[in-house]
Order: sequence, then C-alpha cells, then structure tokens
Amino acid sequence: MKTVYVFNGPNLNLLGTREPQIYGAQTLADVEALCRKACEQHGLKLDFRQSNHEGELVTWIHEAGRAQAQGQAVGTVLNAGAYTHTSIALHDAIKGAGALVIELHISNVHAREAFRHHSYISPAAKAVMAGFGVPGYALAIAGLAQA
Repeated sequence: MKTVYVFNGPNLNLLGTREPQIYGAQTLADVEALCRKACEQHGLKLDFRQSNHEGELVTWIHEAGRAQAQGQAVGTVLNAGAYTHTSIALHDAIKGAGALVIELHISNVHAREAFRHHSYISPAAKAVMAGFGVPGYALAIAGLAQA
C-alpha cells in the first residue's frame, strides 16, 4: 500500500483556536482524521505530521521524495503555513528531492494580506489548492490518488 504524506507547518497545531473566523473550528486532530478517511477511501496509507521548524519540514520532504522514487509513496500534501511566503529552502527541497507536492492552504491566501499572495512553494508544486477550508485536504489526497 502506497503512502500519502501530509506535512503541516508552523502554527497549524493551533487549529481550532487560532483565528477560527479564518481557519474554522476544526483541530489538527480533526484534519488528521479527515485525511486518514480520505486515504482509506483511495487504498492509501497516511503519514501525517506537523512541525513549527523549517528544517524539519525540509528533512521530511527529502524523506517523502525518496519514498516516492522507491515507489512507496504517491506524493505529499504540504500546508507550509507562513513558510510558504518565506522559504526558499522548502522550494529547493521539493525540487531537489523530486517530490510530487500539492501546496495546500485552508484559507484563500489571495483574499488576505498582500504578503500572503506570493508563494515560494508554488513554482515547485504540481498543484496549488486554497480556500476550500479543511475539506481541501481530502480533495488534495484525491488528486494525489489520481496522479
């Protein structure tokens, strides 16, 4: 059974309490449960993680790229949080590892502050999803299942 990696960046551990008017009331545990169900529906295994540390996300992307190259994974859903707008390191990790990544945002970042309109991840990602809320994770997993 192949794996889908779901990596969440900084402050996503605060889901459910952080700006619920933007991110909703669902917690990170709720997101993980939704992802697990979506993976099961597509006959996939889930590896779900969250970190507030950029370097750890880079290391995980390397791991996901290796697993994908070995035929053990279909790809990665990456909600890099604020690192989306600042991290050349994540961009380089995706390209360097050859990881198939879907960039995901819970909110529509283009309807928010101007600094959120630029992504260093997008040029390296296969696809970008924004504004579907937490259900966007299941949509991204469905996309990977068809990739």
